[in-house]
Amino acid sequence: MIFKKKLIPVKFEKRYKRFFADVKKNSKILTAHCPNSGSMLGLLKKGNKSWISKSDNMKRKLKYTLEIINDGKSNVGVNTLIANKIIEEALLKGKIIEFKKICKLEREVFYSNDTRFDFKLKINNRKVFLEVKNVTLSREQGVAEFPDSITSRGLKHIKKLGLSINHGYDAVVIFLIQREDCNFFKIAKDIDHKYYKAYSENKKKGVKFIAYSCKVNNKKIEVEKKIKIIN
Repeated sequence: MIFKKKLIPVKFEKRYKRFFADVKKNSKILTAHCPNSGSMLGLLKKGNKSWISKSDNMKRKLKYTLEIINDGKSNVGVNTLIANKIIEEALLKGKIIEFKKICKLEREVFYSNDTRFDFKLKINNRKVFLEVKNVTLSREQGVAEFPDSITSRGLKHIKKLGLSINHGYDAVVIFLIQREDCNFFKIAKDIDHKYYKAYSENKKKGVKFIAYSCKVNNKKIEVEKKIKIIN
């Protein structure tokens, strides 16, 4: 995904009220929208080099959006709202090796009254539900982890994907690692043991889990390579 405008380099100051972040441009403090509902564990050190985008929409209360933070190890894409766009571009370009020759791609498809998945794919005679999870956490060198906080929404998605198999669907979770420094991925079971348990149980039922890392810079964020899952 190419950014429409060149991102603005800033220094991270603080995050507050969950979706607000103060950043410093030269000596001026700017308040940006922080489009990430996770804890952003390991990223929120004051002074971290960061990048924000600026919106031309005059109706927006916050005209800036926090897009990337460098945690000292890697550029990290923190905008969860663009994760699906990154994956969709990768799917259409054939970068996700599990999904070649896609016949049809639908976005935000309802499975039940209370659940919708990010994508529904048709590949020959296969029907696939695909759910995208954005990953920013890395606590040990070369290893990405998800989640970075307890995720009731993610838990529900895994369980519903397991049920969808009974209705003739292939069910897949793709962990999108918006980092450049990881060659492995694992579930952070110490952070959310219920999620890890659902992951283990539904993997046995046939839900597939895959992980891909990204190239992240101030011009674009795009899928780069497949990452091995180690738990």
